Amino acid sequence: MLRAFLHAQIAKMERTWNYDARYLHEIIQASPGSAFRFGMVTGMVNRRDAPADALVAAGVVGTLAEDCGPCTQICVDMATAQGVRPAVVRAILAGDERAMGEDAALGYRFARAALERRLEEADAVRDEVVKQWGQKGLVALALAVTTARIYPTVKYAMGHGKTCSRVTVAGETAPHHAPVVITMGELAA
Repeated sequence: MLRAFLHAQIAKMERTWNYDARYLHEIIQASPGSAFRFGMVTGMVNRRDAPADALVAAGVVGTLAEDCGPCTQICVDMATAQGVRPAVVRAILAGDERAMGEDAALGYRFARAALERRLEEADAVRDEVVKQWGQKGLVALALAVTTARIYPTVKYAMGHGKTCSRVTVAGETAPHHAPVVITMGELAA
């Protein structure tokens, strides 16, 4: 019963976002309970605790750290569906902080500093986030960047991350760059 419900939900998501979610169907088949809990991941972010542009910037940066196309595309599509202006999303993808606006730029800098482990910068950006949106905003951004990485990571781990693709925003191709992510080996060096 749970399997059928979850498969139907994922099929609806695939149609809505034009996204291939075979890896999610495989999770459902193998372990419906795990699939159910996995599906709750994105719900961890309280989207009222920080501006949408900042949360989208943190999520896009987190997704780009793990993905080269399809997961980034669904993240972009969901952002514009939430009302984030396409110009802001394009600027986030391009890393153009001036064009993305203050809220998005702060979310972008926060996510980059966290993922790239630039400790001094991360402290200053974290302080600015708390000043702007309080501790709740900090938690929301931290969860946004973290949860954005989970789906592409699982997808690649399950052998489904074999396709890079162009990312479009409102029908136009949008160049993007991934943040530099520090590995555990680099930290030990």
